[in-house]
Amino acid sequence: MKLVGNNVYLRLLEAVDAGEVLEYEVRNRVFFKPFTYIKEESYYTIEAQQERIRNNKEKSENDLYYGFGIFLKETDALIGNIMLSEVLRGDLQSCFVGYSLDEQQNGKGYTTEAVKLIVEFAFNELKLHRIEAGVMPHNIGSIRVLEKAGFHKEGIAKKNVRINGKWEDHQVLAIINENE
Repeated sequence: MKLVGNNVYLRLLEAVDAGEVLEYEVRNRVFFKPFTYIKEESYYTIEAQQERIRNNKEKSENDLYYGFGIFLKETDALIGNIMLSEVLRGDLQSCFVGYSLDEQQNGKGYTTEAVKLIVEFAFNELKLHRIEAGVMPHNIGSIRVLEKAGFHKEGIAKKNVRINGKWEDHQVLAIINENE
């Protein structure tokens, strides 16, 4: 499955991508640290990345999680990842979106393009009603990405995610599928 935009495309990650994913994670380790959970040293191994991709693929097959790589169209280089997680069906029909982008690629509009592509996929293919995102309030760039993609601020979730070992507040943003 490939979701194609003007500058980037999204593709579900496969086991063969583990090496490139590992390089991406290692290259951005310091950059991502203020925004993510504490990762054990074992996370930064090819085996851990293969296992993570395998687990995520199984979750996709069960309609629970969709983990895509963000690739530059002109070079096919992996520059980020984006995922739909916590997919809930029944009367909720919702999920969360999360993403990261290579430090060297920030500020070029690639994340906004990727978010728009995954929203279109979630609404048109998965038939979801709502997508939610949580961003630390000081991460203005990420909030801007979501707003450009049509998300709206809903409020602050107090100390709801442990980031880098500390419980952090998150700005909750969401987008609703208006076409249903």
